[in-house]
Amino acid sequence: MIGKIRRKLCTIQSTSQQKETEVICPICERPIPPSQKDAHHLVPKSKGGKTTQYLHRICHRQIHALFTETELAIELNNSDALRSAPEMQRFIGWVQSKPSGFYEKARKSSRLKDKRP
Repeated sequence: MIGKIRRKLCTIQSTSQQKETEVICPICERPIPPSQKDAHHLVPKSKGGKTTQYLHRICHRQIHALFTETELAIELNNSDALRSAPEMQRFIGWVQSKPSGFYEKARKSSRLKDKRP
């Protein structure tokens, strides 16, 4: 009986000690809660990318709603380039006023809708 209790206490203590370090979104510069963490390929996988970076889910979805995979692979393949893109500036200003756990569905840009066959 004591063995089971000791094991349970050890499990509880080890999980509390393994608290995840706070990850900051490189796009909006807010802390990312674990439930809102998405891995973004800096260069899309379809274009040969392998490197990923954690972003807020809302920031990640907005990037893919605004830009094509070709644009992401050639021009916007790092967080600084994404932050400086005029299309993202307005979004970043808006989302920085929201709590870090905030999520809203992103809509495709009309510019991208027009390019579809």
